[in-house]
Amino acid sequence: MTEEIRKNLNVPASKLPQFEEPQDFRSSMHWRVFRIMAEFIEGFQFIANYKKSVTVFGSARFPEGHQWYEEARKLGGLVAKEGFAMLTGGGPGIMEAANRGAYEAGGKSVGVNIQLPTEQRINPYVSESRGFHYFFSRKIMLSYSAQAYVYFPGGFGTLDEMFEITTLIQTKKISTNIPVILVGREFWGPIVKWIEEDLCEKFKTIEHEDKEIFTLVDSAEEAMAIISSSKIRDEFNK
Repeated sequence: MTEEIRKNLNVPASKLPQFEEPQDFRSSMHWRVFRIMAEFIEGFQFIANYKKSVTVFGSARFPEGHQWYEEARKLGGLVAKEGFAMLTGGGPGIMEAANRGAYEAGGKSVGVNIQLPTEQRINPYVSESRGFHYFFSRKIMLSYSAQAYVYFPGGFGTLDEMFEITTLIQTKKISTNIPVILVGREFWGPIVKWIEEDLCEKFKTIEHEDKEIFTLVDSAEEAMAIISSSKIRDEFNK
């Protein structure tokens, strides 16, 4: 692992800290840092292959036949037909649906999954994948290169991912022209109303322009119209 890091960073082996790897890898903070570095290097190398991609987030609990499963599946097909890679967390539910739509349309269906002790959370419609030990490494790869972010209804994880991307755009840490699309007015409407009425108007904890970061839609077709008019990320124009 240290040799891989050394090659990618162009650092002489003599300059790397020398530690004896312990029996229990996780017992040493030094070796944990190396493992994190390796995941970032390998992850960025993998994700850099998809400069034209859309990342979809949403609940892992929606089964085939559910309204939002089928809408995500439809979006996966539309995205693939326009030459975008479909990028998800590689798991079940919305992730499976989006991968499935892209896979069935003959497009690139990519999964950035998490490695668990007893199972591999990867759906059968992923054609290209990379597994991660750390959730935070995986999260960065899901958001690094996407030309648009699409959020279907979901739980705490989906909300966390949506608010983090919104914050990064708000603070201009990533390109401000990346679409953030919330699919499902029934689900997202109350959250958007709370943001507009309480955060913006009542408590004034955000600015009026912050409300414009995301767009609320109800269908795969509406989401695709926004994605189609999106621009290549600034990072890839340099």
